[in-house]
Amino acid sequence: MRFSRVTVPTLKEKPAEAQIPSHELLLRAGMMRAVAAGIYTMLPLGALALQRVEDIVRREMNAAGALEVVLPTLHPADPWMKSGRWHQYGPEMMRLGDRQGRDFCLGPTAEELITEAVAKTAPSYRDLPVNLYQIQTKFRDETRPRFGLIRGREFRMKDAYSFHVDEGDLDRTYDRMRQAYSSVARGCSLPVRVVEAVTGLIGGDVSHEFMVVSGIGEDVLVYCGDCDYGADAELESHSPGGMFGGTEAAAPQEVHTPGLVSVEEVASFLGTGPASVTKCVLYVAGGEAVAVFVPGYREVSETKLARVLGTDEFHPMREDEREKFPAVTAGYTGPVGLEGVRTVFDLEIAGARGLICGANRPDYHLGGVEEGRDFAAEPAFDVATAVQGDACVRCGGELRIARGIEIGHIFKLGVKYSEAMGASFTDRDGKDKPMIMGTYGIGTSRILATVVEQHHDDGGIKWPVSVAPLPVEVLVISPGRREQAEAAERLTRALAGRGMEILVDDREASPGVKFNDADLVGLPLQVVIGKKLDSDGTVDLKVRYTGERRAVRVELAVEEIERALEEAP
Repeated sequence: MRFSRVTVPTLKEKPAEAQIPSHELLLRAGMMRAVAAGIYTMLPLGALALQRVEDIVRREMNAAGALEVVLPTLHPADPWMKSGRWHQYGPEMMRLGDRQGRDFCLGPTAEELITEAVAKTAPSYRDLPVNLYQIQTKFRDETRPRFGLIRGREFRMKDAYSFHVDEGDLDRTYDRMRQAYSSVARGCSLPVRVVEAVTGLIGGDVSHEFMVVSGIGEDVLVYCGDCDYGADAELESHSPGGMFGGTEAAAPQEVHTPGLVSVEEVASFLGTGPASVTKCVLYVAGGEAVAVFVPGYREVSETKLARVLGTDEFHPMREDEREKFPAVTAGYTGPVGLEGVRTVFDLEIAGARGLICGANRPDYHLGGVEEGRDFAAEPAFDVATAVQGDACVRCGGELRIARGIEIGHIFKLGVKYSEAMGASFTDRDGKDKPMIMGTYGIGTSRILATVVEQHHDDGGIKWPVSVAPLPVEVLVISPGRREQAEAAERLTRALAGRGMEILVDDREASPGVKFNDADLVGLPLQVVIGKKLDSDGTVDLKVRYTGERRAVRVELAVEEIERALEEAP
């Protein structure tokens, strides 16, 4: 592949729309170009890198026993109506109508279509289990497409779906797919954390996300540094670090705190910290006021609260609703003497003393409050988020809190779709039963961007060998000199004979431009054919990842290239 003949439109300057390194570098390195917000054309080198990622995914799926299929991109509305998700998906689903007036959508996922297909082809327990996958373009009309391939409206994804006779059979496939996803991450040189996750619109009772820790991640994860525990921040469990409250045992005292309502304001005014303040967050659920009390340095996890309330139909109390609930005093609601309001306490409040809390009248707080003496923290649940200093519930190790990029998500669906869509099988006892399902998604274009996010420097991309578009770039410094051009041609043919396609920079450009572009594109190995070929018969080899350089005899270059690639990350 010759640089002068292939479309690699490198850019010197950072594109204005690029907010993160992977977005900037994939554009600057000529790997892709924007078509519209969240929609990209993959150019030759970008398409090759995406193909490498998908080859790894395909290899691991096949090894896990999944079989590849091709499903339509255009989905009729009927199966989505059956599952109930036609309206649930809302504006993210890209919808259209055909000339007959029938409704369709561009598939954001494919549980409905694959369930219908398997229901027609696997009528008996003898036909199960089945695990089918596809690698296809998906569409979701994101409200805020951003970060290039990290969150696009059109993206590449591998989605798999398994069908079983019972939960035990699902568990076995689920574990195989979990291992396969971890292998995909390793194959792409991505350190991944597997965390318990919220199931969301996909549904089911159990799910796990595969997260790559990154400062630009849109999700927050909590994980243990000493064991394999990890969970989405909205789902985690933690052992509190004993930071809440103090030792004060005096009777409660009312303190005038005019206009001070935030935890930080109150703590500063009273010369203490958030660890001494009880935070109250007011919600409305089913027309009832709910006061949720958590330590002042924590936030309420609304996902955890939904489990406690038994519904997700609640919202923070609005200002226009406050007059409906005279028992609460916004900004000053506290647990001492509070009546006529449903209360929920975080577990950490139990047994705490020396607390500051609202006095249930405007502009006043109480100090020296003790749980058990002045109020009872009942009922108490884990409804607060984790903070640094908490301990792992499994091993007692220190929990870590980080942002992460989700590259994959797997779910145990149970019978959510099979019951709704009549996907049953005849069991050994001759009875019809709904198929037990699992679903498994991994974003291949997002993996591509995440690899770049994790593997780059100030000069450009540093591709790991496994996902590099091509393994080697040959830089011909003076392509007009016959000796250099012939050496490049011989090297190209020799490497092709060993199954290796390479990129040859044969442009009439300055050495500086070629060196900068080579680092920007970031192929694992650079071979420089220049003046040394004339003077001592050598070429320079540079390992892009480490920056290591060495001169090798031109006649030994093929063997040295293969050796260097074997040793490269």
